[in-house]
Amino acid sequence: MTGRHSRTRMFSSPAGIAATAAVGVALAVGGTVGAVQLTSGAPSARPAAVDPAPTGLPTGAPSSPAVAPSASGSPSASASPSATARPKASRSTQAPSRSKPRAAAPKPTATKRSSTARPVVDSGSCGASFYSEGQLTANGENFDPSALTAAHKTLPFDTRVRVTNPANGKSVTVRINDRGPFIEGRCLDLSRAAFADIASLDAGHVEVRYEVLG
Repeated sequence: MTGRHSRTRMFSSPAGIAATAAVGVALAVGGTVGAVQLTSGAPSARPAAVDPAPTGLPTGAPSSPAVAPSASGSPSASASPSATARPKASRSTQAPSRSKPRAAAPKPTATKRSSTARPVVDSGSCGASFYSEGQLTANGENFDPSALTAAHKTLPFDTRVRVTNPANGKSVTVRINDRGPFIEGRCLDLSRAAFADIASLDAGHVEVRYEVLG
């Protein structure tokens, strides 16, 4: 029997060529989708876990200290720096004046001023003149025209009398050491210096107000 050899039938028509191409595309697409599914379904490779334990020791063993103990079993003295002791603050001895207890300052006391003004026991108004001739006074003194003295008819010797000129407000205090004057309307005869303190010597006499001081 004569052997028959099968031959692939070739399609030379356009329809056959198109069918052949479609089958090839389908096979190519199916193979690519299958490869993608196989690739996506495969588990991803994870990195190998790093064992933190040192080599040769079990996993649960504690890690060794950073500083190894010395052969004697006690930690080395140079492992930590020694603390330097601070010098103690010392206070200098206070001066003797500062060491004494301070006493409270005394409170200021009000000082009473004694009044030197003499009280007025009598007063009045009259005419006053002056005299300047050198002679003995009624109480036996030598008359001094530059001293602040005066003559009165009845006042005791050494009585103080304040004489004021109302015209200008000037006043002077005199001491009675003589008698006079003996002219009507006048009750005081002042020394030259006393009269000059309250009025002009050219006036000769003035009306004054007098106050007898106790």
